[in-house]
Amino acid sequence: MIKIKIAVCIKQVPGTTEIKIDPETNTLVRQGIENIVNPFDTYAVEEAVSLKERLEADESFGEEVEVAVISMGPPQAEEILKEAIAVGADKAILLSDRAFAGADTWATAATLSMALEKLGDVKLIIFGKQTLDGDTGQVGPELAHKMNIPFIGYVSAVEEISNKNIKVKRLAEENYEIIEVRMPAAISVGKDINNPRVPSLRGKMKAKKEEIPVWTVKELEADPEEVGLAGSYTQVVKIFTPRIVHDVKMIEGTPEEMVEELFGNLKELNVV
Repeated sequence: MIKIKIAVCIKQVPGTTEIKIDPETNTLVRQGIENIVNPFDTYAVEEAVSLKERLEADESFGEEVEVAVISMGPPQAEEILKEAIAVGADKAILLSDRAFAGADTWATAATLSMALEKLGDVKLIIFGKQTLDGDTGQVGPELAHKMNIPFIGYVSAVEEISNKNIKVKRLAEENYEIIEVRMPAAISVGKDINNPRVPSLRGKMKAKKEEIPVWTVKELEADPEEVGLAGSYTQVVKIFTPRIVHDVKMIEGTPEEMVEELFGNLKELNVV
């Protein structure tokens, strides 16, 4: 029986909206902060598992579907991969190596694409629309460009899917669009696509026993110059909170005098 693979790329992020930056290293301060699976990625995992159930329930489909979840991060990112196993993913892979550290979105996409190529025969790749920490939404489209496959963002529903094509509804600025592309393809999803399930007791037990393989630069046969900081086109030089200064000037006089003075002030500021 032919096996169709659906891959989901997820990320571990700080479980807080109050993200702090180390002024010396310009990196996230993770000490003392609980790490969680990126919230949008939970919808991506749910959609992959739902599509697997949907396809395998279709007697005319006649193929086995496998959901593989991939994350790049430190060893503790294994926790979120086990969470994905608990809600129905079939396998998980952790990409972890010091050489991957400092990666920008392009180097991250490059590393993930190497892992997907090693995994082989992936028909559909699903992302959450953005991450809580970086908030760029760039990795999905960059990976699709790297792999030379179609990418559709802001998908709100998968209308049809077969072993060759996928038709989706995506959110546009003022309406919805229906787009159909050939697979392999990549999509990103938001909160309006589904309601993530709660893991079952059986799922939790399976996840607890699961051995998560770790792929490093060696397993990916990657050039160290193409991953991590070395493979990044952008680098964070400095991060700071802008200093906001409120300079208030009171204008007094008759209405005519105040209008004239206000106009003069605005003219000095090149506002008018």
